[in-house]
Amino acid sequence: MEKAPPSPDISPQPGLDAFQDARAIVRLTQCSVCSLPLRSPRTLPCGNSLCHKCMPECHVRQNISYPSVAGRREGFSCPFPDCAKEHSAADCNLDVTLAKVMEIVDRELGSQTQFPEDTALEVVVNVDCAGGYGERKSRMYGGRLAAIYALSKQGELYYDEDVTCTPLSGDNFGASYLDYDALERLMDKARADLECQVCYGMLLDPVTTYCGHTFCRGCLERVLDHSRHCPSCRRLMHLPSVLPAQSSNKRLTELLVGLCPEALSQRALAGAMESMAGSGDGGLLTPIFVCTASYPGMPTPLHIFEPRYRLMVRRACESGVKKFGMLLPNRTGIPQGDLGVTPFMQYGTMLQIEEISMYPDGRSDIWTVGVSRFRVKRWGIRDEYIVADVERVDDIPIIEEEAIEALETTLCLSSAQEAHAPWMGLPTQTLLDIGHQFVDQMQAISAPWLHENNILAFGQRPDDPALFPYWLASVLPVTETEKYRLLCSTSVRERLQIVVGWIKKIETHRWFSPSTCVII
Repeated sequence: MEKAPPSPDISPQPGLDAFQDARAIVRLTQCSVCSLPLRSPRTLPCGNSLCHKCMPECHVRQNISYPSVAGRREGFSCPFPDCAKEHSAADCNLDVTLAKVMEIVDRELGSQTQFPEDTALEVVVNVDCAGGYGERKSRMYGGRLAAIYALSKQGELYYDEDVTCTPLSGDNFGASYLDYDALERLMDKARADLECQVCYGMLLDPVTTYCGHTFCRGCLERVLDHSRHCPSCRRLMHLPSVLPAQSSNKRLTELLVGLCPEALSQRALAGAMESMAGSGDGGLLTPIFVCTASYPGMPTPLHIFEPRYRLMVRRACESGVKKFGMLLPNRTGIPQGDLGVTPFMQYGTMLQIEEISMYPDGRSDIWTVGVSRFRVKRWGIRDEYIVADVERVDDIPIIEEEAIEALETTLCLSSAQEAHAPWMGLPTQTLLDIGHQFVDQMQAISAPWLHENNILAFGQRPDDPALFPYWLASVLPVTETEKYRLLCSTSVRERLQIVVGWIKKIETHRWFSPSTCVII
């Protein structure tokens, strides 16, 4: 599982001074590719931003069938040296927040205001020439911020060039006032656009979705626990669990850290206190039900009769969260990583309680739906049921999913693989097609595991490649060991390969007779 990238440093530190750091402030508004102020900015999956017109030329990406989304076949090599990976054109839309901020910057710093003669500045650009260092001098009016921004807008100031500004009147105080006033006006107007539209606080560790909307990382993670749609535009966010591998928006982070450090520090402190709230039981906050295999997006109906689990469910409902973790029992005593031997398997699924029906004697029937997968980090006992400190398990990013498919479909399989698992080199879409064809054939012969009751509970076979393996594992009688393999996998392609392996084994051994159950 890929770890989340390190969060940007938002610890309290001095912000940028409007007068002394005018060049650094203007650099935050420039495209590092063309050096002009950012226009129609695109923020790439790596967190870097550039103008739309500076996007590299696209090429057709080969051997990619999943996800089947318009625009994903076109890609380009990232122009930023700290990345240099291939990005899909579909992942690089207008950065709405950064675009709005840049419009405000241009209105406040790029207006053609007529300044009086006593605001004249000698502006010297330090040029790195082939034969050494040189200078470009010009006479400009207004504060340093406006003068330096004007140079960048005119294309006369490269991104990495430095500038010195000297008031011709000798009045540094008067010149600095213009800068402080300009920056204050700019920030007053931009503040609303730097708020997260989920929590309505200042953006904390901003992450820009592929559709171009920006939210606090923590807020977006909470949203993705319940929905795969963008909170702003409702566009479907494919593989939402990619979020932990999604880099923070570097330019917005630099703007926030540089221009409003105190407000950002307070926001970070409030976020830390919020995450610590209610951290009783030493951080073991997740109640655990050890029973069966559950999967994201799939229902799990449960009859609750044991006193400990009746208490657990009641507490979950009273808390308003209505969630608990489901784990398989560790029937063979296999060590679970750093946890050692535990009574449960380490990977499971977070369940959301959707409906509950109570009996007079305290028992209940509950209908739950899988939200996300998790891994147990620590555990303990509370009132006879297990509680745990868990971390979410996420799929690899789409771009890595595509890269794996491209690699596996172009490499030659070894003779052993060719003999025992020839499907490993098939395109992801073909693996899904094999699964669909198998289910259709089984329905045609009325396989018992496709009984009407199962279909009513779990629905018809899904077309979504991310959901199909979970659905098949929910209806097909396979062993817990096989079911557990899906919970540990972080790749849609790998999970499809696993279930196609089941299918091939069933077909090989003729275990799909309509008069018998299938057990792998």
